[in-house]
Amino acid sequence: MDCIIDGWFHERGSLWPGQAMSLQVKQVLHHSKSPYQDILVFESTHYGNVLVLDGVIQVTERDEFAYQEMIAHIPLFAHRHPQQVLVIGGGDGGVLREIARHDCVEQIVICELDQAVIDVSRHYLPNLAAGYQDPRVSVHVMDGNVFLQNHPGAFDVIITDSSDPVGPACVLFESPFYKAMHAALKPGGIVCAQGECLWLHLNLIQPLLSSIATFYETVEYAYTTIPTYPSGQIGFVLASKKNKEEPTGCRVPVRQPSAAMEEQFKYYTTELHSAAFVLPAFAKRVIFGKGPTPPDDAPSASTITTATTIKTASSKPPLLVSSEEPATNSKDKDNDGHQSQES
Repeated sequence: MDCIIDGWFHERGSLWPGQAMSLQVKQVLHHSKSPYQDILVFESTHYGNVLVLDGVIQVTERDEFAYQEMIAHIPLFAHRHPQQVLVIGGGDGGVLREIARHDCVEQIVICELDQAVIDVSRHYLPNLAAGYQDPRVSVHVMDGNVFLQNHPGAFDVIITDSSDPVGPACVLFESPFYKAMHAALKPGGIVCAQGECLWLHLNLIQPLLSSIATFYETVEYAYTTIPTYPSGQIGFVLASKKNKEEPTGCRVPVRQPSAAMEEQFKYYTTELHSAAFVLPAFAKRVIFGKGPTPPDDAPSASTITTATTIKTASSKPPLLVSSEEPATNSKDKDNDGHQSQES
């Protein structure tokens, strides 16, 4: 546990060079090594219990809702009839807890690679792991890629709650994984995946979105603020599969939370749902191909341990859904002159 020095936990990593996050430690509750990663849980002085995987903060009890609510409720409220929902990763159970608030969902499947994360979360993070108690939840401890290949066209919403693209989570940030999720979606289905940080990872975000825009109907990017994630912010990649019956896209919620749900929420609102897609100018320029690339020292797919560097299929910028307009069909040129993706 060399990340704890003089009573403080220090988070450092190659994905956020030149900066660190520190939390004061009250006591270490658990430390072990699973077949996949180092697992640490400590009680902090001000953020409650903290789960750390391979030296990187995954959740704290104080601010976890800002992430769990947004990664779950944005895609679920953007879908008219979400009945079958798959979670890949998310072993702490927080995303399950939020999905379970939707009475319309009939089946909740979680595919988590590391059983140890589930066990530790159930013991030390009971408020998050409460999601496992819902009778609609079924748990599969296995490789998410393999699970997807065995379930074509099965899900309305797929949520990938992954750690950063190092170690076993590398594959979850690659275009082939997004193709596998696309195949596992029903028509009109939605994918929502952890999408890293606008302040640090534009060189990862832009190539990934450009690549998957060649086979998803719409591709969008939203974000939330959360104090204990790098730079206090984390994003979501949202992509939808073509539906012949109606337009797709996630920026505008098509269902509304009940009054009872709204009382339970600590972060999500319908207003914040749409606002989360409004990007700052510097990020919009890069992601939507309307400005210079990030600085040379920014982390990129070639400088961290992702397995492949994703490139666009065309030399022209793909059409991604504007952060200022509702989602549109990306295959056709509409009356406003939006450019098609086709070469």
